[in-house]
Amino acid sequence: MLDWLLNLDRDVFLYLNGIHSPSWDSFMWWVSRTNSWIPLYIILLIVVIYRERPFRFVYTLVFIALVVLLDDQISVLIKNLVQRPRPTHNLEIAGLVHIVNDYKGGQYGFVSSHAANVFGIATFLANQFKGYKWGIFLFAWAALVSYSRIYLGVHYPLDIIFGAILGVLIGVQCYVFKVRTAVYIGRQIDIREEKKIEKLKKQKANADAENKNREVG
Repeated sequence: MLDWLLNLDRDVFLYLNGIHSPSWDSFMWWVSRTNSWIPLYIILLIVVIYRERPFRFVYTLVFIALVVLLDDQISVLIKNLVQRPRPTHNLEIAGLVHIVNDYKGGQYGFVSSHAANVFGIATFLANQFKGYKWGIFLFAWAALVSYSRIYLGVHYPLDIIFGAILGVLIGVQCYVFKVRTAVYIGRQIDIREEKKIEKLKKQKANADAENKNREVG
C-alpha cells in the first residue's frame, strides 16, 4: 500500500514538474522566494495593527511568530526523522526532474517547511480576520507558494500535502491559544480596574466619614 502511494506520488510529481516554460520558471522562482512576499507581509502587519486594540496587536504578532517557529522546527524535525530524499536527490528520477537556477534544496523533503509555514500563517490570519474573502486570498497564496516547490522540483505532492496539514494544525492551535490568552489578559485588566475603582470608593468613603466626624466634633 505504501509503495503504491509513493509511486503515485512520484508519478504525479513528474507530471506536474514536467509542465514548465522559461516564463513560468522565472515566475515560480520569484513565488518561492520568501523575500518576494515582504510587501504582502507589511500589508498584513498593517491590517493586524489597524484591526487590533493597542495592547492586543503585540501578542498577536508574537503568536504569528510562534506559528512560523513551530512550523519551521517541527517540519525540520520530521525531515530528519523520515529522511525521504527530495526529487532532486532521488537518484532514480533526478535526471527527469526539471530544476530552475540549479536549485536542488537540502537532502530531505518530507514535510515541506514552505508549505507548513504559509499554510500556518494563512490559517492563523484567516481566523484572525474572520472573512471568507480573506480566507480565499490567504489560502490561494499558500497554495501558490506550495505549488512552486513542486514546480522547482524540490518537493513531492505528499511533502506539500502533509506540510500543509501540519501548518493548518499549528495555525489553529496557536489561534485558539491566542484567543484564550487575550481573554485571560482582558480579564486581568478588568480585575485590576475593578480593584482600582473599589480602592477609590473606599478612599472616598473614608474621606466622607472623616469629614462627618470633623463636623460633629
